[in-house]
Amino acid sequence: MDKLKVVERHNPRITGVEPKAPLSVGNGDLGFSVDFTGLQTFSEHYEAPISTQSNWGWHSTHGEDYYTEQDIRYQSFKTYDREVPYPMKAEDKEEAYHWLRQNPHRLQLGRVSLQLYTEEGQKVELQQISKINQVHELSKGLIKSKFLVDDTPVEVQTVCHPTEDIIAVHIVSPLIKTGQLQVSTVFPNPNMTHKSWDKTIQLHYGNDEQHKSTLLKLDSHTATVKREMDDDQYQVKWAWSSGSIQQTAEHEFTLQPNKEIDEFTFITSFSKDDPSTCSFKEVCRESNDYWKAFWLTGGCIDFSGSKDRRAHELERRIVLSQYLCAIHSGGSLPPQETGFMYNSWFGKAHLEMHWWHASHFPLWGRADILERSMGWYIEMKEKGEKLASSQGYTGIRWPKMVAHTGQQTPSPVAPGLIWQQVHPIALAELLYRARESKDILLQYKEIIYKSADFLVSFAKWDDEKEVYVLGPPLIPAQECHRMEDSLNPPYELEYWKYGLEIAIEWAKRLKEEGNSLWSHVANSLAPLPQNKGVYLAHENCPTTFEEKNHDHPSMLGALGILPGTMVDRDVMLNTLKKVKSEWNWESAWGWDFPMCAMTAARLGEAEMAIDFLMMNQTKNTYLMNGHNYQRPGLYAYLPGNGGLLTAVALLLYSVNKDGIRGFPQDYWKVQYEDIQNLL
Repeated sequence: MDKLKVVERHNPRITGVEPKAPLSVGNGDLGFSVDFTGLQTFSEHYEAPISTQSNWGWHSTHGEDYYTEQDIRYQSFKTYDREVPYPMKAEDKEEAYHWLRQNPHRLQLGRVSLQLYTEEGQKVELQQISKINQVHELSKGLIKSKFLVDDTPVEVQTVCHPTEDIIAVHIVSPLIKTGQLQVSTVFPNPNMTHKSWDKTIQLHYGNDEQHKSTLLKLDSHTATVKREMDDDQYQVKWAWSSGSIQQTAEHEFTLQPNKEIDEFTFITSFSKDDPSTCSFKEVCRESNDYWKAFWLTGGCIDFSGSKDRRAHELERRIVLSQYLCAIHSGGSLPPQETGFMYNSWFGKAHLEMHWWHASHFPLWGRADILERSMGWYIEMKEKGEKLASSQGYTGIRWPKMVAHTGQQTPSPVAPGLIWQQVHPIALAELLYRARESKDILLQYKEIIYKSADFLVSFAKWDDEKEVYVLGPPLIPAQECHRMEDSLNPPYELEYWKYGLEIAIEWAKRLKEEGNSLWSHVANSLAPLPQNKGVYLAHENCPTTFEEKNHDHPSMLGALGILPGTMVDRDVMLNTLKKVKSEWNWESAWGWDFPMCAMTAARLGEAEMAIDFLMMNQTKNTYLMNGHNYQRPGLYAYLPGNGGLLTAVALLLYSVNKDGIRGFPQDYWKVQYEDIQNLL
């Protein structure tokens, strides 16, 4: 296959302001989004925030210990014969609750912008810009931006180093010689000021006294600034080919290039303590080598020649999703759902989404990218053990909403979710299948075993039914159900069995005993609840799901995401058809569409799977930059991108009732390489 040809025909091309869809560069641990200028110049004209974020840049307003877990109001839930505490929302400790929700949060590291002026020295306004022509060269990781200021051309190239947190820029324009083009970096106020998770996207540039920007070093071609806010700090370093830099405001630094030439380069480097530097050419070379290898060694699918009118758009989504997941979900931490585009849910990661962000990496030949974030589970092992023990369970309990520290976040929903518990097991298994290495088995053995120990500890034996049950209390993946009522949700039951069976298999591979309860619980779980030939959200749910046909149709996850060893396939097909025709899709989320597609694929319904992947619904929108749009305020949703890639990989190997594998052959011409079988 000519993999680069497939990639390059989907290079994003921008010819105007795209308020919802800024482009971005990054390396998995740093993300830098840009407007049409290739920098962050006209960010006020964009609905989606233009931002710079990293996996190491975190901040706690008033200091990291302003409130601690001792300040949380725990609510006890009756769990059969005992009470179990959960940090739910409490009105009498509202200040502590909101602070712990918001902190620590990801930092906006700085806005890097062009400063454009008219001949009279006035700031250039957006209406004075014309002939915008921006291309994102995905095979190089390079954004090329061209535009006119009145009639004067400006060309900008923007690229990110693949392993260092460095943004490199090359600018060419006659405006340099006339002194009408400068570059500024301004630092926003880091404090979180909103109590609502969907308003955390806003950036604030007031209250200068709440943070410090100190010039540490300055010479003819480099400058370093130390940023301080409460207990946190980081450094920013600039290096430039010509010109000089000055501090032009309390938190602003401006680079004025020499007027003798009409081009110059600069790099901006971000670090917790000691920023590294290299030249623009070096960054370009490293980026070009990295992205060429990324595309040539990873999975690729080509739909050219297909008669289905949706083929080109699906191929575009696949290509752009690979890129976006690599730079926003491929770092050393489980990512937040908007990656580095901006803070969502206070900048926290949602561990139940980690599978959706990252399960596709091994399937598309990039197991090494998944490995980057898996080490976090090993680092957080003791905190997971402490959480399980505090609730009277054994093993490791993984929380839902966390910062880099791994501490669970109080919430009206998050503490009750359980499906993230099996993700480390499932993801480690994907790594093993990709490598089949004993080193992988040994590296993640303790995480697998202790996560499985919690699975058997959490399941409760029901003497009357003679089965193990899950809940209450719990909240299923369809989050609109009450903690006190939810019993035996199908997806979670199936996932419990799947996780325990993987733990058993790991013990066999290592020729170890394992926990005898793993097998006992896996083989004695309650049957999946159903009524009138349709699976229910959980056993205590209304007799059919008409009353709860919103949020995630998570009962479908029992077959699709999972092999569904306890699933009745006829009942699941009935459930899938009912979901397709009756679900409130405006209330769904981006990953629900690939989840449904995976269920259809497992059932041999390839055409239905494609219908779900390409369903014309708001939450299934993919913008010009490839991001999965959800609604105003949520312009990027990476679980949708990752889920799409996993669903396509599964669909390629699915088999219909006639024994035909993959996409329907009447309208689809499919060529692919280096994509693994999830079945």
